[in-house]
Amino acid sequence: MQRTKSLGLTVPALAPVASLVGGTLLALAAAMVLPMAVDLWARNPDWRAFAVSAGLTAGAGALLVVAGRGGLRGGLTIRQAFILTPATWTAVALFAALPLYASDYAQLRDSFTNAFFESMSGLTTTGSTVIVGLDSAPPGVLLWRAILQWLGGIGIIATAIAILPALGVGGMQLFRTESSDRSEKVLPRVRDIAAAIAAVYVGLTALCAALYWLAGMTPFDAVAHALTTVSTGGYSTTDLSMGGFGPGTQWIAIAFMLAGALPFVLYIRLLRSEGAVFLDSQVRTLVLLLVCVSTLLATWLVVTHGYAPGEAARHAAFNVVSVVTTTGYASTDYLVWGNLAVGLFFALTFIGGCTGSTSGGMKIFRFEIMAQMLRAHFRRLIYPHGVFPRTYAGRPLPDDVVASVVVFFSLFFICYSLITLVLMAIGLDFVTAISASVTALANVGPGLGPIIGPAGNFAPLPDAAKWVLTFAMLLGRLELFTVLILLTPGFWRE
Repeated sequence: MQRTKSLGLTVPALAPVASLVGGTLLALAAAMVLPMAVDLWARNPDWRAFAVSAGLTAGAGALLVVAGRGGLRGGLTIRQAFILTPATWTAVALFAALPLYASDYAQLRDSFTNAFFESMSGLTTTGSTVIVGLDSAPPGVLLWRAILQWLGGIGIIATAIAILPALGVGGMQLFRTESSDRSEKVLPRVRDIAAAIAAVYVGLTALCAALYWLAGMTPFDAVAHALTTVSTGGYSTTDLSMGGFGPGTQWIAIAFMLAGALPFVLYIRLLRSEGAVFLDSQVRTLVLLLVCVSTLLATWLVVTHGYAPGEAARHAAFNVVSVVTTTGYASTDYLVWGNLAVGLFFALTFIGGCTGSTSGGMKIFRFEIMAQMLRAHFRRLIYPHGVFPRTYAGRPLPDDVVASVVVFFSLFFICYSLITLVLMAIGLDFVTAISASVTALANVGPGLGPIIGPAGNFAPLPDAAKWVLTFAMLLGRLELFTVLILLTPGFWRE
């Protein structure tokens, strides 16, 4: 058997990875048919770009499936799962960029950097965009961006529920489902829960689209925004984002952004009458945070900016929910609300929604565990000989979960600092650099400042900065560890 000494991996060991990546590319090729059909219906020549890209993607996928034939019989090892996760997301982002780059839309056609940035931002549900003039963009491009976010949303749910807990990533093992175990095989978990999660995901998306349509959106806008609302992605079909639609539409968006940020396993349990959603600790904490911050911000708008109470409540709730759930929609340019609002939104960028949801960020459960640890530490300072058990949701907190959360926090801020410094070295100003790095790592979308704020976009940034941010999006979406571990020499040794 031929062996690569530097990697410490045999070719057969990579066969299941190749097979799964190939299967994912075949699914991506099938998804390209939808925007192709829309462009054909609209008589837009971009349908050719989707047709050619679908053929290339399907061909590459078929080759990988054939190359990895038979490799899945024994399941996946932990090591293979670590390789599979970033390999799949990177491959999908690369091939998903092909129709954007091959389109007649100049902003994407003239720069593969822009096409790949837009693709990765969509797939990771970050929502940062380099497109100026969305109102005049081809319908196929707009729909493809929305489809990428929708696919990325369900993809990260499957990853967070089925793969990351088994890998012990960042405390995710706390959310291991009943069908999982600590063995080397992680793939069977996807099959156990995929159908139920997909049904809930599709159902929420369909309901959201129907309500958007009833609220006054065109059918195309309703579908496109439903795909990016439930996935907490934030891509819109207009430069005004949700500010281009009425108050009723914005309240619907608030409800479904929050729905996307809740653990999807809880929906399944709710449908099976196994428990109420709001009994979950993460959900209670998230809702309490949103209510408190939205009330504070609405009061600030009424007192200092003369907003009517109803309007203040809507704008405050919409933008707070959008940022915390990492959706990235905007109903208005909230940077003009004053320094308190700017500082508040910057802090909210780090938080994120619940684990097992479509949202990014550092996740509510990690903040809850850190709060538990801080409280226990302060109590030990007062009562040095006391015994203070650590629990989460009524269960003891294992040491490996606590350690994973602490390491995640440390690693997140190390990566955040390094990315900020690199962006500043490239030439970005301080405000743009610090907000761009966190919005990419947390998969939020808009940053701060006049360039990448809610009223701007990422098109003016140099190509080098876009590549750095593209890597940061993938790094944050896959919870840091699954990407960074591949950069360590020890991982590749036998």
